[in-house]
Amino acid sequence: MAGKLSPFLMFEGQAEEAMRFYVSLFHGSEVIRLERYGPGEPGTEGSVRRADFALAGQAVICIDSEAEFEAVFGRLSEKGTVLMPSDNYGFSRKFGWVNDRFGVSWQLNLQ
Repeated sequence: MAGKLSPFLMFEGQAEEAMRFYVSLFHGSEVIRLERYGPGEPGTEGSVRRADFALAGQAVICIDSEAEFEAVFGRLSEKGTVLMPSDNYGFSRKFGWVNDRFGVSWQLNLQ
């Protein structure tokens, strides 16, 4: 079993802004790495491909990607039960709810 877990946050165009806000809130927090999409890559040029940061020593990863949302939702759905398909439900432009194959309930939300 892994020795630690890293939360993975997905945003659509606001990953850097959110990361810098969270880092500003907690003492001992820092941006560790920031990678951006370049020209001709699958994400919007300049958006966050991957950022690693620490919040009071807790490792966190974030990205800008709706495609990642769909990939994660798809994988969690395999051999699981979709309770609410990935869609715009008014309260969120992209939301999905699934019980994975182990019975863990996941609600994924892009604001």
